Amino acid sequence: MAKIGIFDSGYGGLTILEAIRKELPQYDYLYLGDNARAPYGTHSFDVIYRYTLQAVQYLINQDCALIILACNTASAKALRTIQQKDLPEINSQRLKANSQQPINVLGVIRPTVEAVPAITKSGHVGILATPATVSSESYVLELEKISQQLIVTQQACPMWVPLIESGEHKSEGADYFVKKYLDAILSQDPQIDTLVLGCTHYPLLLEKISQQLIANSQQPIQTIAQGDLVARSLADYLVRHPEYREQLSTGASCHYLTTENADRFAQSASLFLNSPILAKHIDL
Repeated sequence: MAKIGIFDSGYGGLTILEAIRKELPQYDYLYLGDNARAPYGTHSFDVIYRYTLQAVQYLINQDCALIILACNTASAKALRTIQQKDLPEINSQRLKANSQQPINVLGVIRPTVEAVPAITKSGHVGILATPATVSSESYVLELEKISQQLIVTQQACPMWVPLIESGEHKSEGADYFVKKYLDAILSQDPQIDTLVLGCTHYPLLLEKISQQLIANSQQPIQTIAQGDLVARSLADYLVRHPEYREQLSTGASCHYLTTENADRFAQSASLFLNSPILAKHIDL
């Protein structure tokens, strides 16, 4: 029987994993963080695609039938190429080898943008994300597919992930960078009433983001985190695609892999999960 694989370049995907396990606790999960090569947000398309494909292939070899790219950068830069170029060949080889069921790779951007039109009242939407996700314009393109009426503004937040992964996201120093990027995006479009956190790390800054918005914005602004949206989308996907659901084992287990030091990963992961874990080091 197969598992659900969750991949991120670092720790942020743990926020997606946590939400998915709450929504679908019965399945077995394998989390892989490529922490040794994080962050992905500053790399080129070719590098991000190569790293992501290596992780996907590793998870396939660990019997994962469904793989979630719980990383906005990987979803923006690598998902489409993997789905269109690599998956058909991978599934063809699996079928020829031993008639195994196909595998699939899903991202986090599409489930997020699908929720936006029902939330925004003004039609003015802001995207807060890593430089790589912003430069890809993946959110802009996906939102345009859903609605031509939305006005979308993006803001790169290059300091947020380092603050979170260094454990400084609750410090007073983090307030400066939270305010800096919020001021920047709202100065571009003061009519924004919906902000999408386009990085899975960012929910750890949600409290500070909310405080800054209350203190400095002239109108209520809804902030969208991705975890629950992705979890509900996956649950719906499994209902619509029983060929994947029927492959999945239901031992309610979860194992953690990292390309970084395992003890260091386990310690940092506690910031995201609020519970101790055991991790294993692997090489990609």
